[in-house]
Amino acid sequence: MTHEFKHIIVKSIQAKSNGFKSVLASVVDLDGSSYRQPGVRMLILENGAMVGAVSGGCVEKEVILQAQSVFETGISKMMTYDGRYRLGCEGVLYILLEEITFETPFETAFFECLKNRKSFEVISKYEKEEGIFEGVGTEVKIGNTPFSISNKTSLNVKCLTFSQTMPPCFKLLIIGAEHDAVQLCKYAASTGWEVTIVAGVSEAKTVDYFEGANNLITTTPEDLDTLSIDIHTAVVLMTHNFAYDLRYLVALAETSPNYIGLLGPTKRREDLLSQLIEYCPEISEKFLESIHGPAGLDIGSETPQEIAISIVSEILAVTRNRNPKSLNQKTGRIHQKQ
Repeated sequence: MTHEFKHIIVKSIQAKSNGFKSVLASVVDLDGSSYRQPGVRMLILENGAMVGAVSGGCVEKEVILQAQSVFETGISKMMTYDGRYRLGCEGVLYILLEEITFETPFETAFFECLKNRKSFEVISKYEKEEGIFEGVGTEVKIGNTPFSISNKTSLNVKCLTFSQTMPPCFKLLIIGAEHDAVQLCKYAASTGWEVTIVAGVSEAKTVDYFEGANNLITTTPEDLDTLSIDIHTAVVLMTHNFAYDLRYLVALAETSPNYIGLLGPTKRREDLLSQLIEYCPEISEKFLESIHGPAGLDIGSETPQEIAISIVSEILAVTRNRNPKSLNQKTGRIHQKQ
């Protein structure tokens, strides 16, 4: 959810620069079931615009209505939404509404934290009933420093607490610049991932060619900067060249990505791994286990778009430690408890 929170902060800063107030709505508790879980947020702007959502679309109108008093008074409050009679979701949402009033020191620390790929914590104090309560609100803890989102005074330690650790934004490194890389980039970006394209030095491509890409790097395998590749990074090799894929695997051998995807049949993967072990005989078992080839889930994909969906789905499954299956075959909760 880090990318959603980042998007909210960016939009609230833009709103402020345009002279608009903004109210943050955070789902902080839940009785029963709901479309989304505690920790989901949306931003309501004074001009009526909305960023994000806290449900599938049914709760938002009530949130916007309730936010009007916060725009008028600047006072944070709690609202509830009982979906048992309206939606059939059998759940009651507890939503904290607060005007965003953070200042420049938070902005500086927040974006520096994202740039350095560090985790931070979002802590909300709330009451599990409707109304106005002293000391409810949200702070963001970056390192050892707490930054208030809405309150000029301290949060009330006696209130209930919802705490959420936010990891670095998930990142996808696509090595290759052909048409299938364009499709994977588009779908990954729509998921909220930060996407970097790695193109060969002879490829005349710009970042504009890849919808949703954050940046494009032109390099050779041996000159690839791997310092920012961490456990919150996935890599997909799409050069369509065996020798280049092997050289990039050698370059990645000392890194610890969450996922590495290879295109092509199982035989190609086996040949790549065999030669990789020859070049890097001390390569870790953990690194080898992170390699998935052919990349993607078996969902009958044929087109580049469908293949992109299958790869994004597999990366999600690996990241969330899930064994994919149809939800109608699943017993118990769909979502993991926060």
